[in-house]
Amino acid sequence: MSTHLLFSYGTLRQPEVQRSVFGRELDGREDEITGYELGEITITDPAVIAASGSAIHPVLRPVEHETGIPGRVFTVDDDDLAAADKYEVADYTRILVPLRSGAQAWVYVLAGSDTGITAAEASDT
Repeated sequence: MSTHLLFSYGTLRQPEVQRSVFGRELDGREDEITGYELGEITITDPAVIAASGSAIHPVLRPVEHETGIPGRVFTVDDDDLAAADKYEVADYTRILVPLRSGAQAWVYVLAGSDTGITAAEASDT
């Protein structure tokens, strides 16, 4: 089974969401993503709202200028990544991006605004 880096700037950092999505709390380290700004979207999926405790969720949108959005990087396996995909609603898409540390990690951004390698493209390589 492969391992992956998953960058979270939002609800996937919450211990209760991790227990709901992955069945355990994840260990991670601090990092940053650049080239994005933080916005908000309203989630309507009842299961996601129940897990996170809120209908308002953060979302990343690409920007031209240098920004730094802090978050945590988790090492996850294929099953964890599939569970995260299931948790994230259609408003998000998962892309592979460089982090400030130089690591490459998956991150969920606003659907339709991706500027990295999508999950579908990565599986084709």
